Amino acid sequence: MGKIAVLARRELRAYFDSPVAYIVLVVFLLLSGWLVFSTLFLAGEAELRQLFTPGLLSPALLLVILAPAITMRLLAEEKKSGSLELLSSLPVSDWQVVLGKYLGALGLAGVALGLTLAYPLTVSFLGPLDWGPVAAGYVGLLLYSAALLAIGLLCSALTANQIVAFILAFSLSAVLFFVYYLQFFLPDWLAPAADFLALSGHLDNLARGVLDLRDLVYYLSLTAGALLLAERALARQHA
Repeated sequence: MGKIAVLARRELRAYFDSPVAYIVLVVFLLLSGWLVFSTLFLAGEAELRQLFTPGLLSPALLLVILAPAITMRLLAEEKKSGSLELLSSLPVSDWQVVLGKYLGALGLAGVALGLTLAYPLTVSFLGPLDWGPVAAGYVGLLLYSAALLAIGLLCSALTANQIVAFILAFSLSAVLFFVYYLQFFLPDWLAPAADFLALSGHLDNLARGVLDLRDLVYYLSLTAGALLLAERALARQHA
C-alpha cells in the first residue's frame, strides 16, 4: 500500500503542478453552483437534487467530459515518453502502477466534489434541508466519478496517444450515459437492459435518496472490471 500511496500522491501533485486541476475545479464548481442556485430560486425550496440528477445540463454530464480529460495522460503519456519502461524497471507491480495512478485521479475528483459541500451548507442556512438525499447523492456522484475515471484509465492504457485516449474514453462514457434514453424507444423486453447498462440511470436512483444495492454493485463492478482490464493491457506491454 505504501508504493500505491506514493504513486497516488505523485499523480495528484502533478495535476496541481499544471493547469489541469485548476481548470477542472473551476469549471465543475461554476457549473454546479449555477445549476444549484438557479433551480433553487426558481423552485423556492431548499433542495439539491439538481446537483446529483443526471441530465442534458448537469454536473454528471460534465464529468463525462472532464473524467477523460483527467485520465488521458496517465498511462498514454508514460508510454509515449518512454518513462513507462523506467517505471516498470522499479520494484512496483502493474497493479500498483494502475491503482496509484487511479487513486491520484480519484483524489482530484474527490477534491472537486468536496468543494461543492459549500452549496448544501449555504442552502441549509436558507431553509430546512433534508441531508439524507444529499448524502445519498454524494455517494452516487463519487461512485459515478470512480467508474468514469476507471474507464478513462483503461482507455489511456490502450494507446500511447493522449488525444486517442480522450476520444475513446469520452465515446464509451457518453454511450453509457445516453443509453438510458434508449429504453423509451426499445421494446418492453429490451428496455430493462438499457436501463441497467446506463451510468446515468443508476445515478438517478441515488439522486432520489435511494441507496439500492444493485446500483452500488453496478458501479463497483464496472470500476473493478475497467481497472482489471487496464492492468492486463499494461501487462501486455511487457510481454
